[in-house]
Amino acid sequence: MKARQTGFTLVELVVVIVILGILAATALPRFINVSTDARFAAVQGAAGGVRSAVAAVQGRYFATGNLAAISVTMADGTAVAVTAGNGLPTSAVGGIGAAMSNCAAGAGNCQGMTAVFNAGTATFTPPNTTAVACVATYTAATGAVTAPATNASCPN
Repeated sequence: MKARQTGFTLVELVVVIVILGILAATALPRFINVSTDARFAAVQGAAGGVRSAVAAVQGRYFATGNLAAISVTMADGTAVAVTAGNGLPTSAVGGIGAAMSNCAAGAGNCQGMTAVFNAGTATFTPPNTTAVACVATYTAATGAVTAPATNASCPN
């Protein structure tokens, strides 16, 4: 008498694997949203870069000893417009824009960020962002840099 084997055939196993793959491909994007986290990280990185630039410019300003100066020349020769007395970079392209490796206004002109220079403030927005709150903002009067506290500010 011939023994009968039991189990799944190769075709049945392949069909199950294909079905699981299709389910995973459609369900995974609903559970993981890395684009929001990426935008949030980009804004946090920009805010850190602006804080570093402000500190470097202000340190250079005080090191020169001329507290009446309205411009400071950095070690690489870049001239940065500052406020006399406190050494904080202005919110203009020649101020914080120059301090941030010569950022220019517009999309992608500041390490991939969109930079907007206004009277008193400068904002840095990551690419592909429609959320108004997903920005790093520099205030020239105080030298404060603000950024969103949670990634909920940077939705798709």
